[in-house]
Amino acid sequence: MDNLKIPEHIAIILDGNGRWAKKKFMPRNYGHAQGSKAVEKICEEAHRLGVKYLTVYAFSTENWNRPQDEVDALMKLLRNYMKDCLKTSSKNNMKVRIIGDISKLGEDIQNSIKELEATSAQNTGLNFQVALNYGGRDEIIRGMKALAKDLMDNRICIDDITEEKYTEYLDTKQIPDPDLLIRTSGEQRISNFLLWQLAYTEFYFTDTLWPDFNKDELVKAIEYYNSRVRKFGGIGSE
Repeated sequence: MDNLKIPEHIAIILDGNGRWAKKKFMPRNYGHAQGSKAVEKICEEAHRLGVKYLTVYAFSTENWNRPQDEVDALMKLLRNYMKDCLKTSSKNNMKVRIIGDISKLGEDIQNSIKELEATSAQNTGLNFQVALNYGGRDEIIRGMKALAKDLMDNRICIDDITEEKYTEYLDTKQIPDPDLLIRTSGEQRISNFLLWQLAYTEFYFTDTLWPDFNKDELVKAIEYYNSRVRKFGGIGSE
C-alpha cells in the first residue's frame, strides 16, 4: 500500500444485496441489512487507507418502483441506520452529509438526517456522503431551478454562469468530484448516479456482491485505479 496513490474521493454503487441473500436462501431484506453493515466496515477501512471522501448510493429516485414491502423494509432499515450512524460518526470522527431530495422521505427520517448532519458537521475524519432518494438527472434539474430563481431575483447574471458556479447548486457543492467509482455485483452502468461529477472519474466494476465487499476488495479497486493514466482530456504521460 505504501507505493499506491490513494484516491481522494471514492464513490460506490452498492449493488447485489438481493442476489447475495437469494444465494443464501434468505429474503432480500436480509441482504440489505447485511449490506448496511458492510458500509460501516468500508468506511473504517477507507479512512485507514487515507481516503478523504466516500460517497455511497443507498437509495435512488427509481428505487420507489420496487415492491412496496421491500421499500417499507428499506425505510425501516434506513431509520435504524440513521440512529447507528449518529453513534459511529461520533466514535470515528466522521462528517456525514446526505445528498438527494430528502423532502420525499418520512418526516422522522428528515429530522434524523438534520440531526446527524448537524452533530457531525465539525468532525474532521472521513467525509461520508450517503445518496438517499438521489438521481443524477433529478439533481441537475433541481440545480437548474435554483439557478433560474437566482437569475430571476437578480442575485446572479448570465455571465456569472460557469461550470464552477453551477456546481454550487448541486448536492455535492464543496465536495471534490470522485476519483474512482466502484460498482459491485457485475453490473456495468452508472444508473443515474453523479452524472455531472463522474465526467473524468475512473470506473471499476467487480463481480463481488456488496455484502462480501471488504478491505481486500477495496485494495484491488485502488490497485486498478493506480494502473490508469488520468489525462483529463489531455495527452498525459504514457
